[in-house]
Parts: sequence; C-alpha cells; structure tokens
Amino acid sequence: MFDLPTSQLVLILGLLTLPILPNLWAIWHSFHSEFATPQEKMVWIAASVFLPVLGGLAYLIWGRKRARREQ
Repeated sequence: MFDLPTSQLVLILGLLTLPILPNLWAIWHSFHSEFATPQEKMVWIAASVFLPVLGGLAYLIWGRKRARREQ
C-alpha cells in the first residue's frame, strides 16, 4: 500500500505517539497520588482519559501541583 522506508515509518510512528505520553503519565501519576478529595482524583483521571491531549496537558500544568504522593 505505502512504500515508506523503515526510517520514515519509525519517525512517523514516533511523532504520532508523542502526544499520548503526557496522558499516560498523567493517568499514572494521578492514580498514585493523593488529592484533597477522591472526586478530584477521579476528575483528573477522567480528564486524562476522555480529553486525550488537553487532559494530559491540563494535568501537567495544574493537576500535578495539587497532587501529593501517597504515603
């Protein structure tokens, strides 16, 4: 179908997965952190899952500051 060299294919796949990384990290970090309320924790996880790029970036900007590490 497509006649792309392997190096270009790897580059394209890398660029396509790059926006997913903040979301995966936000889901993992919010799951393993404590928040003021359990509802806030669920909101950050839901935002990261259902708003793929925006949810992860919002967590990096605002949510990370509100989280505390679990004891």
